[in-house]
Amino acid sequence: MSSDRASRRVPEPRSSAEVTGEHSQFRLDLERIRFSPYFSRLSAVTQVIAQPGAGPLIHNRLTHSIKVTAVARAIAVKLTDAASPTRDFALEHGCDAVVVQAAASAHDLGHPPFGHLGERVLDRLSRETLGLVDGFEGNAQSYRILTALDVSEAAPRGLNLTAAVRTAVAKYPWTRYVDTHEFDDGPLPRGLRRTADGIEVVKFSAYGIDALDLGQARRGLPPLQQSLECSIMDIADDIAYSIHDVDDFYRAGVLSQGAVAREFRGWVESGAQLRELEDEELAGRSAPPGSALEALRRKLRRSDPWAADDDAFADAVGVVAEDLVDGLLAIPFDGSIASERALSSFTNRWISHLQSSVVRAPADEMRTGLVTLDRRAWHEVEILKFVHRHFILDRADIVMYQRGLSRVLTRAVKGLTAWITDEHDRDRVPQRLRELVEIATDAYVLLRSTRPDGVPLPDPAEVRSLGVGRGVIDYVASLSDDQALAVSEAIDGRPDRLWDIGQNL
Repeated sequence: MSSDRASRRVPEPRSSAEVTGEHSQFRLDLERIRFSPYFSRLSAVTQVIAQPGAGPLIHNRLTHSIKVTAVARAIAVKLTDAASPTRDFALEHGCDAVVVQAAASAHDLGHPPFGHLGERVLDRLSRETLGLVDGFEGNAQSYRILTALDVSEAAPRGLNLTAAVRTAVAKYPWTRYVDTHEFDDGPLPRGLRRTADGIEVVKFSAYGIDALDLGQARRGLPPLQQSLECSIMDIADDIAYSIHDVDDFYRAGVLSQGAVAREFRGWVESGAQLRELEDEELAGRSAPPGSALEALRRKLRRSDPWAADDDAFADAVGVVAEDLVDGLLAIPFDGSIASERALSSFTNRWISHLQSSVVRAPADEMRTGLVTLDRRAWHEVEILKFVHRHFILDRADIVMYQRGLSRVLTRAVKGLTAWITDEHDRDRVPQRLRELVEIATDAYVLLRSTRPDGVPLPDPAEVRSLGVGRGVIDYVASLSDDQALAVSEAIDGRPDRLWDIGQNL
């Protein structure tokens, strides 16, 4: 097991690490990820709120990744502590704190410009405009960066990471081509959902052209199950996301205490009446305060009956209402030392509580990894994530801004595709874009010979067009927010930001 975890795709000379041994190999992986330009790029990629409009202290993808790494390491160390009841379980399944750190550092490498909005836009363009059946997915893009797009002197493609680290990054350890006929009417793994047409694969960790690598890294693991180190990274991401987004919204002054208080108070005071309403009534514009929380309670019971509990939900609403709504938000953030101290106290208290609430998950539960949060903490995280979804992401001003950003990405993708397929001018496209197209084209050619299970093989006549499509998507997804704006405007004939494009071209 040890040698399999530390194995790489390409054998490396001993000089690539100062000392031998599994742990030093994982440390080398961590260093390769942190020294990667893709990792540095995250400092200029939006987390939720764009920094230019909210100030430099708002989280970006880099600061988020750094904090996820800290939380993940703390969880891994606690699980393997000599006095911990989970130590034997953790060691049995593989729980190296350095592997966990490496996965946490790498988990957001594939996020495109403009956060989750960019992910949705690139997925739509990939499938509807470029003919890429598996579209775009941030987790799969992260895996592709690590194994095919980034560079290391030790391998012709990718960072040549160990199997343990590659496996730990695969939060949804399958491709978009999961055989959905294998599932009965029971719960589905997170990342899959039922629709009127059957089961849809929403989240996945490898495109078809990278499926063989994922299969090799995960050799010996149960299908569809995260590794333990991946589960730790996944929980740490949830914890950081739920707390730091609230931190950002409070600091930026866009989280209204009055609106949040009305919703929480409405559910606490009128919960019995709200339970009698139909789902459509809860979603209506005239729905009474508390309706959105009631809709969340119902959703959790439908999707996660293994964990959802009405009493725990009510307790979590009360705890968050007391500490966030009536506590932190009651005093507006004004940049003073007192407000910074209050925010720091809130953040530290919740991070400490949540990272100490990790427990073994129920055996054979498809909706969770090998570890999870205890019932109380699980509900608290769901409530905290609800606050940012309901009170921030649906704001009209943010939605209006996002619609504009979607056009930026659309112009960039369509413009670059037209350029590289223009027989009269394609020789002048950026060198990096040409290289990415060739890498993708070679991968589609290789796909026809490797034939990974379940992945459809491209028609030989389509290989070049698929390579162009995937190469363009790889290129645009690797841009920072500002670079995406500059590329889009330059392609549109507007020179205002021409010199902001930088070295990606």
